[in-house]
Amino acid sequence: QVQLVESGGGLVQAGGSLRLSCAASGRTFRTSPVGWFRQAPGKEREFVAAISWSGLSTYYADSVKGRCTISRDNAKNTVYLQMNSLKPEDTASYYCAATTNRYYSGTRDERRYDYWGQGTQVTVSS
Repeated sequence: QVQLVESGGGLVQAGGSLRLSCAASGRTFRTSPVGWFRQAPGKEREFVAAISWSGLSTYYADSVKGRCTISRDNAKNTVYLQMNSLKPEDTASYYCAATTNRYYSGTRDERRYDYWGQGTQVTVSS
């Protein structure tokens, strides 16, 4: 069993930066690929970024490529999402998710993820 807790969200002006954290409990997290998703009001949840269990492979949505960096520290059971040059359209609730199946590393399909956090709100003002 894996429990995920996101933190680091907040209100920031356009052009600013935030670093989101996803802290996990459970030993299996260290071997689990992880993804970040976001959901804006009235919109479907969408893929943002993902990272392999080792951290060697990363994947990004086109909308955040070049502005976001996903990383992980398995010793701390934590995955990070560094977001720079934030735009008002980045405003959303951000969720981290983990899958126990390494085959799904990098997947953008939220159905492939077994565990989800409660989310952290990011609001970008113009």
